[in-house]
Amino acid sequence: MAAQEAHARAGVRTRTGQGARARTLAVGAVLSIGLVAGCGSGDDGGGSDPKPSPAGNSASRSASSTPSAAKLPALPSSITGQRLGWGPCKSTASAPAPGSDWQCATLKAPLDYAKPDGPTIGLALIRAKARGDRSERIGSLLFNFGGPGGSGVDLLPAFAPQYAKLRERYDLVSFDPRGVAASQGMRCRSDKKTQAAESVDLTPDTAQEEAAYFKDATDFGQGCRKAGALLGHVSTVEAARDMDLMRQVLGDDELHYMGVSYGTELGGVYAHLFPGKAGRLALDAVVDPTAGRVGQAENQARGFQRALDNYLKSRGTDPKKGSREIEALLKRLDKKPLPTSGGRELNESLATTGIAVTLYSKNSWPALTRGLQDAEKGDGTALLALADSYNDRDASGHYGTSSHSQRAISCLDDKARPTAQQTKKQLAKFREISPVFGAYMGWDTAGWCHDWPVAGQWEDPQVSAPGAAPVLVVGNTGDPATPYEGARRMADELGKGVGVELTWKGEGHGAYGSGSSCVDSAVNRYLLEGRIPRDGTVCS
Repeated sequence: MAAQEAHARAGVRTRTGQGARARTLAVGAVLSIGLVAGCGSGDDGGGSDPKPSPAGNSASRSASSTPSAAKLPALPSSITGQRLGWGPCKSTASAPAPGSDWQCATLKAPLDYAKPDGPTIGLALIRAKARGDRSERIGSLLFNFGGPGGSGVDLLPAFAPQYAKLRERYDLVSFDPRGVAASQGMRCRSDKKTQAAESVDLTPDTAQEEAAYFKDATDFGQGCRKAGALLGHVSTVEAARDMDLMRQVLGDDELHYMGVSYGTELGGVYAHLFPGKAGRLALDAVVDPTAGRVGQAENQARGFQRALDNYLKSRGTDPKKGSREIEALLKRLDKKPLPTSGGRELNESLATTGIAVTLYSKNSWPALTRGLQDAEKGDGTALLALADSYNDRDASGHYGTSSHSQRAISCLDDKARPTAQQTKKQLAKFREISPVFGAYMGWDTAGWCHDWPVAGQWEDPQVSAPGAAPVLVVGNTGDPATPYEGARRMADELGKGVGVELTWKGEGHGAYGSGSSCVDSAVNRYLLEGRIPRDGTVCS
C-alpha cells in the first residue's frame, strides 16, 4: 500500500515513487509527470538557521551503530575493498541505453549479511559524474525512486534533467535493489498467467469469487519460490545495508541520499541502522512508518479519495455526487465488463486501476475525464490503456516484473497477515473512507501476502535515528499514494532534532521537481549547502 507498487493481478496495490509517476507517460501525450505550482508568499523554504549540516565528516556525530547493526559480523575486505568496473550502460528490458554521460557497474554484496563470507549477489549500479569543479564535489548522491520494485538504473537517466543543479557537486548514483530488474529481478508469473489473472475479482462478493481471489494469491506466491534463497533476502533492512556498502565502495565518508516514496522508508531504515554515517538525507513523498498494514491501506484509501475529490471539484462537480457516479459505473462493470477496441474487456478492477493512475499527476486529469466519459458511452478502451500503463503491460502483451519484486520485498518486510474474516469486519470502514477505492484497499490487506512462502520480519519499520544529522522530510498535501500526514509521523519517528518537515500545498505524488521553486530551492540548499529549512516550513 503506502510504498507499494501495482498489484500483479490487476494493479489494485498502488504504486509509489517516480516509477509510478513515469507510468503516466505511456498513454498518449495528454499525460505528463510534472505538476505546475508556485511558491506561496510565506516562508521561502530557506529557514532561519544558516548553520550547515556537515558533509563528509562523520566524526561530528555519533558513529555508533544500532544494536541490530552491531550484531552482524564485519564484512570481509574482498567485499568492502572491491573496485567497481564502470563501463558503458546497455539497454534494459524497460529502457534504451542512456548515452555516453552514464556509466554502469555491478556491486558484489553478501546474499546474507549474517554470513558475509557466503554466497554473493550482484547489484546493478548507474552513475553520472559531477559536472562542476572537482574541488567543489561533495561526493555521491544516491537515489531510490520508490516501489519497492522500481529500477533506479532505468529511472535515474529519465529524471536526471530535474537534478541538474545537484549534479554540479554530486555524482548522481542509483541502483536496482536486490531482487529488482538487473539485480536478479524476480519473475513469479508468465505474461499469459498475468493476463488471465486480470479476470479475478479483487473485491469478491461471493464465496466462489473469494476462493478464486485467495487461490490466485497462493499461486503467485508459489511462482516466486523459483527465486530460491533470494526470496528470503530481499528485505528493506538488507537493501539499507547494501546502501552502506555502496557508500564504502564509492569512497564516501557519509551517505548522501534522496529517497522518493518507498525510498523514504528505505532512507529512514538506513538512518536507524547507520546514524553516524547518515549525511544529507532528503525524503520526498513520505511513507508513514507507524501505520501498519491496515493503517497504510486506510491512509491510501483516504489519499486517493482526497485526490479524486480535488479532481471532481476542478470539474465543477460535487465530490460526493461525482464519487457516487463513479461507484455506480464500477458496480455496472462488476456485473458486465465493457468491450474495448483491442478485443479485451474492461472490468471493475482494471477500471479502478485506470482511474487511480491519473491521480498521481494533476496533468493527467484530462485523461481521466476522457476515460470516464468514454466508459459511460460503453467504450472501455481509454481506461484499459491507462490500467495497462500502470500494470507495465506493453502493446505486445508483455508485462514488466516490478510488481513481482514489490510483492516479494513487501511481504518479506511485513509480518502482518490479516485473514479474510478480519478484513470483512473492516470493509465498512474502508468504504466510509473511500466509496471508490475503499473495498479494493481493504481486500488487499488480506490478499497481498496471503499464504506467502516466507515469513515477514516487522510490524512497522524502525526509523528512529538518535545522533544522526538533520533529515529533510518533504510532504505534499495533495499526495494520493503517500498521504501528507505520513511526513509529520516520519519526522517525529526519526527523533527530535533529526526529522525536519517541509510541506508543499500541491497535487500529485511527490513534491521535488513538480513545479514548486520553493520546494526545489529548499531541497537544493540542504543537499548542496547543508542549510536545513525551519521545521514546519510551508510552500504554497
